[in-house]
Amino acid sequence: MGVTVKQIVDVMEKIAPSYLAEEWDNIGLLLGGMNDSVETIMVCLDVTESVVNEAINQGVNMIISHHPVIFEGLKSLRSDDGKGRLLHLLIKNNIAVFSAHTNLDKASGGVDDVLAARLGLGNIEPLVRDEGEKLYKLVVFIPEGHEESVMQAMTDAGAGWIGKYSHCTFQAKGVGTFMPLDGTNPYIGQQGHIQRVDEIRLETIAPYRYLEKIVQSMLSVHPYEEVAYDIYPLANKRNERGLGRIGKLPCKMHFEEFARKVCRDLNVPSVQVAGQTQREVQTVATCAGAGASLINKAYSKGAHVFVTGEMKYHDACDVEHLGIAVIAAGHFATEVFIVEELIHRLQMAFNDLQYEVKVLRAQTMAEPYTIIGE
Repeated sequence: MGVTVKQIVDVMEKIAPSYLAEEWDNIGLLLGGMNDSVETIMVCLDVTESVVNEAINQGVNMIISHHPVIFEGLKSLRSDDGKGRLLHLLIKNNIAVFSAHTNLDKASGGVDDVLAARLGLGNIEPLVRDEGEKLYKLVVFIPEGHEESVMQAMTDAGAGWIGKYSHCTFQAKGVGTFMPLDGTNPYIGQQGHIQRVDEIRLETIAPYRYLEKIVQSMLSVHPYEEVAYDIYPLANKRNERGLGRIGKLPCKMHFEEFARKVCRDLNVPSVQVAGQTQREVQTVATCAGAGASLINKAYSKGAHVFVTGEMKYHDACDVEHLGIAVIAAGHFATEVFIVEELIHRLQMAFNDLQYEVKVLRAQTMAEPYTIIGE
């Protein structure tokens, strides 16, 4: 069946919900149109000129990248400078670009989860938890016999999720009263007569991002001409996600041994280390990419060592005073494994939805740094 960019975006929203992104980030569909047709997708970390040329040669209609192809505001779009030439090339070849950045970092099964799992950590939890998404209680009154169809419509639209449980609702029986007036076309009852109906009070939880969709889905299947429903803001919020991860190794090991393990796990020849390196480690904090801002949080949560992609010189100097060791394993190296994971999850979703879309890995994607020695 024909698939549009919008349908791919909807799948990505489930994998890496946009509400998880940091406020400063630039994510989502950054190039192309929602109604564009998609047959082949390419997944990469960065939208470089080599990746774009590879996509053109492979007949790719859409690129899904981790790092946004457009991050800061553009003041011009010239074909004779680096960024402008890249964007012109994408536009000329009708290639849409979707980027999932900090939302994919935080998401369940996202970049930070993949890194922590790659290093063999257990009891993994977010290093920094987000404040959480606003939640609402949605209550609707349904004539008995229609509660299953209304519940299904609401939960299909995103209602009823509590942790790893879906379809969470509460139902109670009662009697509803109403009197249809002139100009009405009641499903039950007659104009000018008070009607008493056995009804079900159905209540469920609804995240803000899906609230409008849930209400519209409920209204579309509810049999009443005028539907009685209430929406209550809740004090509790979803905060199961956040940047970075912290967990434990199966057993203690010396720091140098762990640093060598990181090299093996991430397929890198060497890593940079700083701080308290003459120690045993077991509690490990991680943040893929540029995660130096989380060093203090890692220390405060009891981590013996913090693994990230890169850090500045002065950050490396400061960790000595904290009593924590730090490993900088490379921005690319700490993030690249998400590409295969994302390809796998996209292909599984497309198979379930019967979308005939091919998903490719960008073969020209590579570590941007090279090392020159004597």
